[in-house]
Amino acid sequence: MVGDLETEGFAVFDPDEATLTWAAAALEVAKKLAADQDIQNANLRHGKTWFVGVDVLPNASDGAIEGVPLKGPWQDHIEPPAQWHRAQLSIVYPGYPKQDVDESEGNHRYRITRFAAHVDGLLPMGPDRRRFMQEPHGFILGLPLNQSNAAPLMVWPGSHKIMGQAFRAEIGNRDPKSVDITEVYHAARRKVFDRITPRPVTAAPGQSILLHRHLLHGVGVWGPQDTAPPEGRMIAYFRPEIAPSDWLEV
Repeated sequence: MVGDLETEGFAVFDPDEATLTWAAAALEVAKKLAADQDIQNANLRHGKTWFVGVDVLPNASDGAIEGVPLKGPWQDHIEPPAQWHRAQLSIVYPGYPKQDVDESEGNHRYRITRFAAHVDGLLPMGPDRRRFMQEPHGFILGLPLNQSNAAPLMVWPGSHKIMGQAFRAEIGNRDPKSVDITEVYHAARRKVFDRITPRPVTAAPGQSILLHRHLLHGVGVWGPQDTAPPEGRMIAYFRPEIAPSDWLEV
């Protein structure tokens, strides 16, 4: 296993036969979905170099895909949800990230220089794009579907401690969904950038990636030496939601 969930906020688990079988089944489904023109139109972003694919993968409520159960060594480190949501199908294509026509120069530059670093579930709300915790994920589970070193997941090891401490100090006993944490979020993120060097995380089918819900993470650019199969770099992500109050816990 690479990484440490408690100290670094992420872990990459060694290859596992059950995980590999699930990934193989999911890959065949994913390739068909990604080739559908209507599904493409609804999910392609950043100059058609990223397929966002939220809730696209048609897994069952127990996580199984095509009858193949969702299992792996990550199970010993999480509290499984009563029902698994449909997984995100994240696909990156050569040239990522290109600039969308409605994307500002600043946002595009941040995607390149800071890999669009973010904490999941903090959504921009209203015309001023104020940040509120709207999707309290319990954890993030990534399951690579094909072999690729392209556009790697980028993590800031240990950033979950800085971000989580800032969130708890600002929100306190209030409902996390009601608190504007824009300034706190940005300040904590800057502190992470000043103190922590980002690390690329790559994994192969059969491996699994587990992230702490407060970990700052993003997607690396597609470099000149990056390689992936014709269908692009594919990863399935599960992000089950929990009670808002539980989201604040360490």
